[in-house]
Formats: sequence, C-alpha cells, structure tokens
Amino acid sequence: MPVVSSICDSATGLLSLDQAVERLLENVPRIRGEERLPLAQALRRVLSRDVSTPLDLPCFTSSAMDGYAVHAGEAVPGASLRVIGTALAGRPFPRTLGRGECVRIFTGAPLPAGADAVIVQEETSRNGDAVVLMAPMPLKSGANVRHQGEELKVGERLLPAKKLLGPADLGVLAVAGCGDVDVIRRLRVAFLATGDELVDPGQALAPGFIYESNRPVLHALLTEMGMEPLDLGRVGDDRESIHQAMWQGAEKADVVITTGGASVGEADYIVDLLQERGQVEFWKVAIKPGKPFVFGRLGTTPVFGLPGNPVSMMVTFLQLARPALLRMAGTVPVRPPRWRVECRQRLRKSPGRLEFQRGVLDWRDGMPGVTALAGQGSHRLTSMSRADCFIVLPPESTGVEAGEFVDIELFGFL
Repeated sequence: MPVVSSICDSATGLLSLDQAVERLLENVPRIRGEERLPLAQALRRVLSRDVSTPLDLPCFTSSAMDGYAVHAGEAVPGASLRVIGTALAGRPFPRTLGRGECVRIFTGAPLPAGADAVIVQEETSRNGDAVVLMAPMPLKSGANVRHQGEELKVGERLLPAKKLLGPADLGVLAVAGCGDVDVIRRLRVAFLATGDELVDPGQALAPGFIYESNRPVLHALLTEMGMEPLDLGRVGDDRESIHQAMWQGAEKADVVITTGGASVGEADYIVDLLQERGQVEFWKVAIKPGKPFVFGRLGTTPVFGLPGNPVSMMVTFLQLARPALLRMAGTVPVRPPRWRVECRQRLRKSPGRLEFQRGVLDWRDGMPGVTALAGQGSHRLTSMSRADCFIVLPPESTGVEAGEFVDIELFGFL
C-alpha cells in the first residue's frame, strides 16, 4: 500500500535537525553564578572549575587480592616461607619482612615494608606457620599489587570544569576526600501549556476536554537534568494571557518553554507574539514529529516553543531544547549516539523529514533488532512510555524492509 504524502512532509525552507541544533547552541547564553554544595546534593550539577586531586590515588600501595605478601625474588615454585603476621584493610602489618618471611594479607590492606608482590591464596598450601608456594611460574615484582598513585598523582586533574556530575563522578570526588564541590547554579526553566481544551489531572473532565500531560513530563525531564523547574501552569488560547504568562516566565527564569500554540492554527499565538513583542530566531524544523518548533526571545530571555501534541513535545525537547539547555547550564552537550540494528518489520515513511519512530529493542540469537510500535501518532503518549528507543529514519528514506538495518537512539542515554 503506497504512502500518501502530506503537506507536512515537505522540508522546503525548513532547517535540518543539525542546522537547528547548531543555531541553538550558537545563540543561547551560558548562565553565570556558582555555589558550593556537599556531594550528596551535587548529582546532575555542573562543575564550575577544574578539580585537582589533593592526594595520590590510591593513597598507599595495597594488595589487590587475598593471599600472602612476599618479596618477589623469593616467590619461586616450591619455595617455603614463614608467616610472621597478618595485614588487614585498616590494620596494616607494622614490621618489615625479612628473608624467607611473608605476611597473610587481604584485599585492600597496605603492603608491608619489604614486600613487593602478593601471591594469591589459591596458589599456596598452608601448614601451620609455613606456606609453600604452588604457582607454576616465579612471581614478578608488582604482581597483584595496587601501587600508590597509579591512578592519579597528587595535583593532577580529577574532573574538568563543565562536567555534568553523575554517580561515578561523586564517587571519584569522595575517594579523593572532597566533601564539597563548586558547581554552577541551577538553570531556572519556566514552562507553560496553552490550550482551551486542557484540564489538570484530577479534575472533572467535560466533553471536548483533555487532561494536560505536557507539564508533568517537562517537570520530570527538567528535574532529571538537574534544572530548576518553574511551572507557570496552563493558559487558555488568549493572546494577552499567553503573553503575560510568557513575560512572567522571562522575568523569573533563564529560559521559557511553551507547549502548544506554535503551529499555524487560528488559536496558535506563540510565533505571532514573539514576532510582535520579541524576536524569532527560527521556526519549523524538518523532523517528524515536531515540525512546528520555534526558537525566539522575549527581551534577552530565550524562548523554546514546543508543539502541543505530547510525543511531538517530547521529541523536540529531547532533540532540540535539551542540548540548548545543557549549553546554557554550562556543560558541553553531547548528541545521543546512534547504533545500527536490524529492523524486524517493514516500516513506511514519506520522504522529506528526519523521522523519529518509537521502537522496542530486542535480542535474537545474540543479535539486536528493533520493532516499531503499532501506534505512531504524535498524540499517542503511550508510544513513548512503551518504547525504549527512537528509530531514526533519514529524510530521503521512503521506508525500510524487514531485515534491513536502521539507526536507533536509546532512551537510556537521553
């Protein structure tokens, strides 16, 4: 069955996704201001300056295995050594090893003076205070040892400025003894939803009305990114009410995000308001869903106008607004990586726009593949909930046959 082209599929005069992202990154300002936080509060925050390690990592030489600390020159197959004590993590052995001696040692314990290697306990035979070495080869100096400073030397850079801190980064700071960290202040993002038909969840739903879902999604996305969300609520399709709400956001926040009202309908006022009372940098991007994305300004405050359909809103946020917000927040935005996997079914597409279909990744015979969800309409928010990836189809594509390879972007990265 042939695909019927829509006027919306035409990309004539539209910016490509790459062009739009480049324009955004070139034209959004970086925020200023920083604060000092304890590590427990620093997740998803951006480092304001380089952090150097105040000590060697590791800070002392230790055993990497349970076994016996020895001098490697004496650790030959069949050698018998006398056990003179035990070294535990937090309880180092206080003496220096002499000739023919060894120390029972456990993982993480400091290596005793006079020892330069550890033989693992599985390669020994213990009889009272004597240990016979059963390794098939002589032990080399440094075997099974973690050397002081082998990871980083004191004064070397631990983490760079502009680093968006994740769980492992907090661990790196902790292991270096950093209890507090200097971070850029959180980006304040005001957002609102427009539409006469919208009702807040929990309220009675009259005929012709729908529950508003974009604001809860935006609040979650912004919180997950470490931003400071400012919910301006829902606004009816009234020019002055929308303008007042947008200006309120521009005065209180670093950036304003609107959902709905960015298309060409009679009640779509966002673009007109920006043209009349602010500035429009660009409008419409050659992607599907999400074509009517607008980037402009009210005064000096950037405004991102996202479509009202919930899938279109999420696609434009993730592909366009998110990298711009990360840039404003002071970090370096990274485009999501794409992987080539087998498509499990035939996919239909009209040429013209870069398309993001929602898919589910699976594994068969050890190889990954992807299946598109049955409902791909931009109003079907369940497609975002049930999917775990975008299937990315290039603008020139007219579809994909089962067994061909496609690009995917995993939601986990986003």
